[in-house]
Amino acid sequence: MSNRTFVIGDIHGADRALKQVLDRAKITPDDRFIFLGDYVDGWSDSPAVIDRLIDLSRSHHCRFIRGNHDALFTDWLDHKEENDLWLSHGGQSTVTSYLRCPHEKITVHHQFLKRLKNYYIDEQNRLFLHAGFSKLSGPENEYYEYSFYWDRTLWELALATDPSLTPSDPRFPPRLAHFKEIFIGHTPVNSLGTAKPVKAISVWNLDTGAGFKGKLSMMEINTKQLYQSDPVYKLYPDESGRN
Repeated sequence: MSNRTFVIGDIHGADRALKQVLDRAKITPDDRFIFLGDYVDGWSDSPAVIDRLIDLSRSHHCRFIRGNHDALFTDWLDHKEENDLWLSHGGQSTVTSYLRCPHEKITVHHQFLKRLKNYYIDEQNRLFLHAGFSKLSGPENEYYEYSFYWDRTLWELALATDPSLTPSDPRFPPRLAHFKEIFIGHTPVNSLGTAKPVKAISVWNLDTGAGFKGKLSMMEINTKQLYQSDPVYKLYPDESGRN
């Protein structure tokens, strides 16, 4: 049970689901966590999610990746400018929930969001990011920061690549050859007819639709042991999430 490292998919304000997967994994002080972003927007507990992440970081080794919804919310906190498209895709629940929060809490959460990282590469050459990158030479050469939390082409490329190809084959996509494994969220896998994380070539997609009617997923990166919440809509029966 010691020295486990967990990677966690998109949470979207579902603190009850986050608590459930942490409880089901029976976490210990030795466990480490890598969160893939999209902590807010969807269900009503975005402030509670960030409270829990901050508390967890005080007792455990944690890395927090920036998601596109986190970037949108941060932009709103920075400028207080309305973004109707964001509000209609889960942002309204976040704004509403934070109207009930004291200014001091909002300030602490704003600082947390500002410190999020775009990607992380571990000592075993595994990449963790919310969405993807477009540069063939790797993420360190990416032109546009927003690709890390908006790009869907990396996942589309992994799905479309012939699984029989090996990195030595000239037809093998260069973006997929840089890393032993890549862990992402951002694009729910439910459209593929599954409620569990999906691996395509070397890319693991951990977004199992917690923002909609799916489950929140947490995976131990070495053993691939999976822990999932109940379908999130059952934990918030009076809400619609991003549905």
